Amino acid sequence: MHDATGFKQRVDTYLRRLADEEEAELLRLSGELVPLCVQLRRSLTSGKRLRAAFLYWGWRASGQPDCDGVIKAAAAMELVHAAACTHDDIIDDSRLRHGLPTAHVAFADGGVRMGGTAVEQPGGIRQDRCAGLAMMLGDLLMGYAGKVFATCGLPGAYVARTVPLWSALLRETIAGEFLEVLRTGNAVPGVAESLEVARYKTAKYTVERPLHLGATLGGASRDVLAAFTAYGLPLGEAFQLRDDLLGTFGDPARTGKSNLDDLRDRKPTALLALTVSLLTPEDGRLLTKTLAGPRLDESGAALVRELMEHSGARRRVEDMIEERIARARAALDSVALPADARAALGALATSAADRTL
Repeated sequence: MHDATGFKQRVDTYLRRLADEEEAELLRLSGELVPLCVQLRRSLTSGKRLRAAFLYWGWRASGQPDCDGVIKAAAAMELVHAAACTHDDIIDDSRLRHGLPTAHVAFADGGVRMGGTAVEQPGGIRQDRCAGLAMMLGDLLMGYAGKVFATCGLPGAYVARTVPLWSALLRETIAGEFLEVLRTGNAVPGVAESLEVARYKTAKYTVERPLHLGATLGGASRDVLAAFTAYGLPLGEAFQLRDDLLGTFGDPARTGKSNLDDLRDRKPTALLALTVSLLTPEDGRLLTKTLAGPRLDESGAALVRELMEHSGARRRVEDMIEERIARARAALDSVALPADARAALGALATSAADRTL
């Protein structure tokens, strides 16, 4: 049986070692890079390592054994995720992630902590420059992802055959983010358009592409890759749908992030699209008026949540999650897989979409 805790510890250990090495290199360039080092380390010390796990089990599903090389390759997925989160937080001006200030907010604080000691920046960092600094951090993290994957220690021929997948992963993730920005704050798009954003922004880079990368590294068949698409896309959508629910109904003390941001920005979520489609005309006007205010407060958000409940949209999203998890599980039965890989991917289907954090 797969030891999920042990796997996470192995990935965490590698990422901590990477942070140590890169911190030393950065500080060799200049002692003024301390804030960058601190935020780099913070970016790598949290998360459930789901994307790493999907790559790992894509590799194992191809019949390959456990090894340190695939742990490093899997860790690269967490660097991609950290980069995407850093850029996403800038775009959304999110203040918290995992209960800590986001990078651009932390840079603006005027002081950072390194090794438990407060380190004051001379005069602080001008707030209007902090988003740019965080953008550089995100770019650095994405660069590290490519380096870690390319030098993971697996045979060069194995790594070379994944190049098209890396291009696809980056293209799809940027497309999803771009579409979300275009569709945020305007007229609420339909459910299909909202799910399109979820598919490209989250589903593919969270589940499908890590599985494809691991399976391609391991030389899996076309049938396995097709099954991983049939498993990964609905599961990735379920993951995003759950995230949408947590982003609106979740407890910030547990999720580590605001439950107002999505509503204030009028993010193009399937939850909001369903709410608009199910409300009576009168309640629809009330929703539009509430969301159109200059700054949605907690009382306004509570009203929106009530409308989402009353319309049945929240229940409909839960049904969509359950239906997608069922499709993902069925896809695992469509192809021959090693028993341990099948069991692990079944467990990941539950943990990825049926969560409270």
